[in-house]
Amino acid sequence: MRYLAEEKININSDKKHTERRTTMKKISIMIPCYNEEENVVPISEAVIDILTRELPQYDYEILFIDNDSKDNTRPLLRELCASNPKIRAIFNAKNFGQFNSPYYGMLQTTGDCVICMVCDFQDPVELIPTYVHEWENGYRIVIGIKTSSQENKLMYWLRTCYYKMIKKLSNVEQIEHFTGSGLYDRSFVEILRKLDDPTPFLRGIVAELGYKRKEIPYEQPKRRAGKTKNNFFTLFDAAMLSVTSYTKAGLRLATLFGGVCSIISILVGMIYLVMKLVYWDRFPAGMAPVLIGMCFLGSVQIFFIGLVGEYIMSINARVMKRPLVVEEERLNFENDSQTENRSFNSAADVAQTAAADTAGGVRGEGEER
Repeated sequence: MRYLAEEKININSDKKHTERRTTMKKISIMIPCYNEEENVVPISEAVIDILTRELPQYDYEILFIDNDSKDNTRPLLRELCASNPKIRAIFNAKNFGQFNSPYYGMLQTTGDCVICMVCDFQDPVELIPTYVHEWENGYRIVIGIKTSSQENKLMYWLRTCYYKMIKKLSNVEQIEHFTGSGLYDRSFVEILRKLDDPTPFLRGIVAELGYKRKEIPYEQPKRRAGKTKNNFFTLFDAAMLSVTSYTKAGLRLATLFGGVCSIISILVGMIYLVMKLVYWDRFPAGMAPVLIGMCFLGSVQIFFIGLVGEYIMSINARVMKRPLVVEEERLNFENDSQTENRSFNSAADVAQTAAADTAGGVRGEGEER
């Protein structure tokens, strides 16, 4: 009887231990990367170190989503995934841009919360415990806000001007010096999943649809290694995406400016007509005013046609309903039951779906995508 009692106690303690393990909250760290061979291993080591040292009561996963790197990033990610089953990787079939890839990566995580951070250490890993602490205090969104930066001072000033301009032009609250880095509760990730936006702009979505948030100030450090992948065109694309997604000011300005120019043109024309009739011989109108006016109005028209074109391109991208990302391969997802969030895994999946469509039916699952 004593032996049976001891055996029962051991079983109960094992059950309690198992329950504690199954109820352990899980933190997902999502890290997008592109040609970051010098940073993927150090960032994974730094994240694991801070999670195991300061947050040992949590389970974790680290998800790298690679945007078709051309260097040694993918082989290094394969080695990381082989050495640690908690490290996962998704390889995109091509480069899907700086917004779609991280957004899609967030949707593939399985944790109770998702922490997004860049691979080059410009989002300090030391912020992770602070994010989690505020999350446990009840905030579903905890974001990092740059108060200063060790980058080029001119670039930081230009970014500040851009954020202030967008904030004034937008009819939706915009967050200054917010890059997308932060913690997002699972409930907010589910909201993102339901949006079905093929060109998502996370920074605007957080401001527009997010819960009450906690902002954590930090100084942005320099890149640990490598070169930035941003250039004038990628930054311009990001700026125009925010303008076309969250402002009406450009189109309203075109309408108002066109109306004002029309009124001024009519007044100037009437004045010229009167002056010519009164001072027929002494008022040579000449071609200079005509040419100046034509060049000015022509340049204004070209500018606003281009602006309207940006809005049309944004509408076109949303109407086409293309997938956020097409996957080429994923690693360490074998035991993951959450497959409903996936886009096409590979070219084989695309071909298989196309064949099914040709045969006469599109699966309901595909329609939902």
